[in-house]
Amino acid sequence: MEVAKLKSEIETNHQVKHEGIFGGKRNGLIVIVMILGVFVAIMNETLLNVALTPIMNDLGITANTAQWLSTGYLLVIGVLIPATAFLIKRFTTRDLFLSAMVVFTTGTLVAAIAPSFVVLFVGRLIQAAGTGLLFPLLTNVVLALVPHHKRGTAMGTIGIVITFAPAIGPTLSGFIVTHYNWRVLFYSILPIAIAIIIFAYFSLKNITESRNHKFDLLSILLSTLGFGGVVYGFSSAGEGHGGWTEPMTIFSIVTGCIALGIFCWRQLTMKEPMLDLRAFQYRIYRISVIISAIVNMALFASMMLVPIFLQNAFGYTSLKAGLVMLPGGIIMGIMSPVTGRLFDKFGAKWLVLIGLTLMASTLLGFAFMTVSTAYSMVTTLNALFMLGISMLMMPVMTNGLNELPKSLYPHGTAISGTLQQVGGAIGMALLVTVMTTSSNNFLVKNTGTMTILNLEVFAMTEGMKHAFLLAFALVIIALFLAVMFLKRSIPPVSEIENERFLSH
Repeated sequence: MEVAKLKSEIETNHQVKHEGIFGGKRNGLIVIVMILGVFVAIMNETLLNVALTPIMNDLGITANTAQWLSTGYLLVIGVLIPATAFLIKRFTTRDLFLSAMVVFTTGTLVAAIAPSFVVLFVGRLIQAAGTGLLFPLLTNVVLALVPHHKRGTAMGTIGIVITFAPAIGPTLSGFIVTHYNWRVLFYSILPIAIAIIIFAYFSLKNITESRNHKFDLLSILLSTLGFGGVVYGFSSAGEGHGGWTEPMTIFSIVTGCIALGIFCWRQLTMKEPMLDLRAFQYRIYRISVIISAIVNMALFASMMLVPIFLQNAFGYTSLKAGLVMLPGGIIMGIMSPVTGRLFDKFGAKWLVLIGLTLMASTLLGFAFMTVSTAYSMVTTLNALFMLGISMLMMPVMTNGLNELPKSLYPHGTAISGTLQQVGGAIGMALLVTVMTTSSNNFLVKNTGTMTILNLEVFAMTEGMKHAFLLAFALVIIALFLAVMFLKRSIPPVSEIENERFLSH
């Protein structure tokens, strides 16, 4: 049995070596189908960034209520991603992908026809349940198909659409809500998602093998309570649902941390853990995950704060604010395959250092924006910021995963994805808190010195300045970690020997 399995792996790797990045047309088609599904799902995450105002007006809800469309989405993904390691081992690639796309499409339909906020909110939660499965599944498939020396190119190739998707979301959303009803956001995704399901049903084959992995209900409950509590607590504090002093916020964060502590203890003592935390024993992987989480905290400074600043301080329309993000998205799409090839040739460290330096420089530029800052300057800063992101996110993640043995791929992917979501929620909370506090302090000190309109604009400018400076500080921490500890990962000895055998 073991001989047959080894023979199958060698044949697969031999195909990869001689038939392109993904090992032939069949495997290439599988990856393309999955990329399309991930693209639609990830773009959906940012579609509502500039569409909340029309939704508020149409459904008669407040800003705090509308923000639950984003908070709930993050919450479901944060809860679901830790379970993906178990699901990937328990079910086949084909079954998981089709199930995730059907769930996502169902949620899209519910959101499109929603007669009330409650139904729209439920639709978004269903969408998130599908989205949370897709990217970890795609990453695991790529790791299974591609040898170490080609993974940078492979990850860069899938990064073309994965990095472009969240950047194009606000632009597309701005155009649609300017000219059409917000429901068109969901109706436009629906036929694409259905087409992907039909295409996948006839063309998608299994890559990973399923096995009867034991279902541990207690781990699922602890994971849900732990990650859900932390993401909810920080997200609600950051999005204005009550702030840091609200009992519910404090209770959620404290309960989440306690549940996470018990969850971690259980995973480390189980024979077959749901999420194998032994991945943290690998030093390069551990550093890579920490850097990714910190960068994701700072990423919200551009993705969330810049559109808000442009609309509320500069007075730009949703479309014009969304267009600021477009050049950066295009640059990310162009640079992803280039960065992937550079990673395969030179490793991750210098790419990450250059990327973090670009991020730090542009965050300083954002910090000192004023209402007289030119539209072209804001667009340029955002484009350089996205260039920095494109040079470090895929390389640092791939470099970390390359160090893990094959059995830990699903767990490493799930851990990385989970901590990025948690990092995003914490970053959003911290940045918004700093922005709000600084703005309020400015209002108190300067009330009566200028007109109300000018006072509000200058207060927002002051708040944004301190939020971007915090994001700058986070990137500097990541830069320090990269300089001191990041190295090119060395694959496990067994896999090196296998690739040497194939090369002969």
